[in-house]
Amino acid sequence: MAVIGSIQKPAVYVVDPYHEAAITKLKEQLSIDLILPDDPRKKDFLDHATAILVRSETTIDAESIRRAHSGLKYIIKQGVGVDNIDIAAAHEKGIQVSNTPGLNGEAVAELTIALAMCVARRICEFDRKIRNGEKVVRSQMLGKSLFGKTLGVIGMGNIGLEVAKKWRAAMGGPVVAFDPYSKEGAWSNEFATDFRRVGKLEAVLEAAEVLTLHVPLTKGTANMLSSREFDLMPEGTILLNCARGGVVDEAALLKSLNTGHLYGAGLDAMQYEPPTLSAYGSTLLSHPRVIMTPHVGASTAENQERSGMAAVDIVVALLNGDAVKIPKALV
Repeated sequence: MAVIGSIQKPAVYVVDPYHEAAITKLKEQLSIDLILPDDPRKKDFLDHATAILVRSETTIDAESIRRAHSGLKYIIKQGVGVDNIDIAAAHEKGIQVSNTPGLNGEAVAELTIALAMCVARRICEFDRKIRNGEKVVRSQMLGKSLFGKTLGVIGMGNIGLEVAKKWRAAMGGPVVAFDPYSKEGAWSNEFATDFRRVGKLEAVLEAAEVLTLHVPLTKGTANMLSSREFDLMPEGTILLNCARGGVVDEAALLKSLNTGHLYGAGLDAMQYEPPTLSAYGSTLLSHPRVIMTPHVGASTAENQERSGMAAVDIVVALLNGDAVKIPKALV
């Protein structure tokens, strides 16, 4: 904490880059000692911070929590996923962890649909060939229409819902959803027809012509899609993962792609992030109908401003003792 006269200001460390609007709002809080990402003092956040604002770039594991000084009270994560923070260790030390749920849905859903279209219509393949000066024989590079195709959704949260709504509006295909944790009747009011909720993973796998994942990475979801699951999917299925790396067995995915059982995959989340040629050049990136993006589902200017401002609102409310303003869906 910084000391002004006899008053100690809580130290708020912004460890990862935040949108400029969020930073401006933090600078307006005269009752805090603000340390920004470009400040050399940032590296000492575990020793001095009262509150830490992070994104996915920074990992705060159990060892980091153990080393943190006793004055650390709050960790605020911009975004939904908190797998880069050891929640149990934080709670054991009395540190409250908060996130900004419910804000990424539109942005991630947009990218999910975009990846589906790029894979199906082989857009990136065409682009690479043209840029490389290769001859393109259109009759030998036919794409796959998504119109009327069945979308399988694993994970019926905010993002999965937005993907399904966009799919129905754009593609007109039915939706089959699986989520053992959502409330009874979830989504039932969103779709008048062509929506079916199933109670078993196998049922959504067998029905989906395009399968999209929207689940966190937990012990229960790690490698939830592997060889057995891929074999259950119809031949020619497109897989989309804009959730978390680790929920897909990547070796099994590559095998299914190379045998031609799966048509293609659009991946915004991988086991190794960011994806590189050294990590994937001889594996998934060797398949022409695999598209990888570096976990940018939420990376729109509009969404980063909105979620950054939400994180700032949370830290200000916590420091002011105004728990009423903290969203209910916190970790």
